[in-house]
Amino acid sequence: MISRKITQNMAAGSMIRKMFEEGARLKAQFGADKVYDFSIGNPDLEPPAEVLAAFQELSADPRPGLHAYMSNAGYLETRQVVADKLSLSSGLAVKAEAVCMTVGAAGALNVSLKALLDPGDEVIVLAPYFVEYLSYIQNHGGVPVIVHCNETTFFPDPERIAAALTPRTKALIINSPNNPTGVIYPIDVLKALDKVLLSASQTVYVLSDEPYAGLTFDGQKTPDNLAHLTNCIVCNSWSKSLSLPGERIGYIGVSPRCEDYSNLVQAIGYCNRVLGFVNAPAFLQRVIAKTIDARVDVNRYETRRNRMHEILTSAGFDVRRPDGGFYFFPKAPIADDSEFVAACAKHNVLVVPGKGFGFPGFFRLCFAVPDDMIERSAPAWLEIGKEFGLV
Repeated sequence: MISRKITQNMAAGSMIRKMFEEGARLKAQFGADKVYDFSIGNPDLEPPAEVLAAFQELSADPRPGLHAYMSNAGYLETRQVVADKLSLSSGLAVKAEAVCMTVGAAGALNVSLKALLDPGDEVIVLAPYFVEYLSYIQNHGGVPVIVHCNETTFFPDPERIAAALTPRTKALIINSPNNPTGVIYPIDVLKALDKVLLSASQTVYVLSDEPYAGLTFDGQKTPDNLAHLTNCIVCNSWSKSLSLPGERIGYIGVSPRCEDYSNLVQAIGYCNRVLGFVNAPAFLQRVIAKTIDARVDVNRYETRRNRMHEILTSAGFDVRRPDGGFYFFPKAPIADDSEFVAACAKHNVLVVPGKGFGFPGFFRLCFAVPDDMIERSAPAWLEIGKEFGLV
């Protein structure tokens, strides 16, 4: 018999994955050109030319040991490149020793939580949240504590966070630009948040999940969380910024201001090994060292965001334009967001209910999809708007 806990978790399932599977079923039934699948954040742009060139160059490199084991924390040269990047953006002196290369941001979060948590320790999760955060915390004996963001701005509410702090609070997870809302947390909110956390009777670490940090629109920049949050641990990946989600390459960056810095850095390297990751993929580490400043064409995503916003507002939806990332998080026109999502599926439009992100009454859609699919979906969105009396 498998674990009872895993049985329960599987029964709860991921609404995102369920909609992805529903998309495959509808495409087989109606044809891919008649299904509008906005359910999953799978970047469809190809990696930048510099990244593809690095792949070709390294795959032909005859040097021996190119694919050998290395330190659990990763190649020193790659860690130094990442540390230099973090130092430049934050204004802090981040050392290579503070960087651990990981199997994506998910690996980074799991390694960090393993290093921090004793059984029963609490981790504050801001709703709406990426649903897997809850499983990651439970993986390491932690207890998720859900705190809702402001219902209008979707910014973290420092007063609510202060009220949620207990002697068992060990960490807080933040994600900006946010999945699913697309908001960027401003500097004044980060500073207020840091003040609250520093007022706790014990150290509360911030795990800053940053895969969308480089994907911002309208000339905006994501404030650097290392610069504004004292006990900050960056958990990042190049899945979105380089369109490499299947390659699973990311890193942990520990702020030099973190409490118990030396032990924390050592614990992270140890946990990277004992969790079974051992080390991040060697080949990808070398690619990143060569292409640290590369980015996908963010203008392509901004153009899609703008057109998707036009379509949604023309159909009568109450929706704010995201500042970054891949997602819209509109208000559902009825209280039951699952019922609304089911109604959308009847028009072959696939989205994810807000309750899957701990925030009922809304729904998420991803615009990292082909331009022609966005355009073809416009009549369906208009019909949905009419069905619910929005237009």
